This record gives sequence, C-alpha cells and structure tokens, in this order.
Amino acid sequence: MIRINRETDYGIGILSMLARDDDARVTAATLADRRGLPQPMVSKILKHLARAGILVSYRGAKGGYGLARRPEEITVAEIIAALEGPISLTECVEEGVEACQYSNYCTVSGNWTRINRVVHEALSCITLAEMSAPEPDMPGTAGPGARDEFPIEFSGVRYVSDV
Repeated sequence: MIRINRETDYGIGILSMLARDDDARVTAATLADRRGLPQPMVSKILKHLARAGILVSYRGAKGGYGLARRPEEITVAEIIAALEGPISLTECVEEGVEACQYSNYCTVSGNWTRINRVVHEALSCITLAEMSAPEPDMPGTAGPGARDEFPIEFSGVRYVSDV
C-alpha cells in the first residue's frame, strides 16, 4: 500500500490552517490545541517544515510559525519531501538502478521510474492553497461543483470516473 505517514497528514492539516490566514503567526501549542494533537509531535513537524523553507519561525513574545511563501507557491510534493524525504515508490528510483543488486535482470525499473515521475508531477501540481479549500472539486466528491474528470493532465495520464 502506498500511503503518506501520519506526520505528513498532520503537517498538511496544520499548514492548511496557516494557509487560511496568510498573516498568521501561531505557536506550536496553539496549533496542537486547535488540531487536537500532542504538542511534541506538532513541534517536530513544524521544525521539519521550517528547515525545508516552508515555514518561518519567529522568536520572542509574539513568536510562532508562519508560512514562508504564499499557499499558491507551496506544493504537496514539497511538503511530503520535507516530512518524509524524496518521493519514490521503489528503492531503485530513489537510489538509482546501479544501487540495486538485481538491475542486470530487472525489466521493470524503467516503468517504475516513469510511474514515480507521474506521481511526483501530480503532487507537484496540487498546491497548499488547493488543499486548504473548504470544498475541493475532485472526482467522487458529492459537494457542489463536483466533476467527473480530474483537473490535472500530465504525461498522457487522465482520470475519468466510471460514474
């Protein structure tokens, strides 16, 4: 199963809160309280995001964390990379085929590289601003504006629902 980790899920939720208020400067304790998460976990997530240049840390009595850039300039791919490391579905994609002991016999590594590129492109096309929207227009949503076609087209891949 391909799944983002819990910290990344929480991190995107925290960033979405900050994105809704561009001028927000919020403490780790406040964010933890608002999200119902343990403060040590929130602090760890915030430090990783600040180190990656997604957040800015402010010191002092009015300190806290705020977005380093506009939500439209921060992608889901960046957030995942900041909290989990490089996006790669297999080791040979991350380390390179030469690092794999089976590379001389492997017939699928090129396809894994292609699949990984498509996944990375999809995550790079979705911004924090879109993730922060209250009702996203995505396939399968029952809300107003729901549509059957995925809005992103890249590398010849297009989502069309079965509905």
